[in-house]
Amino acid sequence: MRIFTKFLLGFMLVLAVACARTPARGPAPGPGANPQLGDSQPHAWSSGSPYGHQVHGIDISRWQGHIDWNQVRGAGISFAFIKSTEGADHSDPNFQRYWREAANARIPRGAYHYYYFCRSGAEQAAWFIRNVPREIGSLPPVIDLEWTNSRTCPRRPPPQEVKREASIFMDIVGRHYGQRPIIYTTVDFYRDNQLGDMRAEFWLRSVADHPRVRYPGQRWAFWQYTGTGIVPGIRGDVDLNAFAGSRADWARWLQTRLTR
Repeated sequence: MRIFTKFLLGFMLVLAVACARTPARGPAPGPGANPQLGDSQPHAWSSGSPYGHQVHGIDISRWQGHIDWNQVRGAGISFAFIKSTEGADHSDPNFQRYWREAANARIPRGAYHYYYFCRSGAEQAAWFIRNVPREIGSLPPVIDLEWTNSRTCPRRPPPQEVKREASIFMDIVGRHYGQRPIIYTTVDFYRDNQLGDMRAEFWLRSVADHPRVRYPGQRWAFWQYTGTGIVPGIRGDVDLNAFAGSRADWARWLQTRLTR
């Protein structure tokens, strides 16, 4: 009996340690959002929560692995941005599969390009066009502008160069797809490069506070509010995003911004 008691106590100790190391599954987003969505590391929002927004979506890359897109759609996800390309010579190996599967599940989807500061905007635009189909009903293309930690390209060009080359990319890509690209960016990159004067819709990353606090005066269409989202049909954490308006606003936005 004494041996069994020691074993039981030891087992309970191991279990307690394991549970302590496992991140708690956070509560689902609140009113206005689908209750099946959640966050494994929920943030205590003080200046405005994303959970009251009616329209939520995901952005993904190869790291999400297998996705059950019908389950994702059933969970209330309204859109998906899929990583397609990076620089002028890299493509995400899961892009084509995700692109087809999301369409089959009737989830509006678009492609995003991870911008690389050691190739020109024109070169990167050509690479994006080579890899991303021009399909009726697709969301506008996205240019992902953020500082990278790439060992092959540690450059941080001045704001004038950043905006000039990014604008070249956007002009070329916009002409091809018939929709001007959305700019995705982060707080530090936006500030360092004074992106507020660029002609574009913005998709803003802000995981610690409302965009109106982190990007004063900047209008936005999409808000990436967490990188630890929980979505049925996707294993592990995933980025979650909110659309700026209501469901009716979303329907109107789609009417004007889908590729035709």
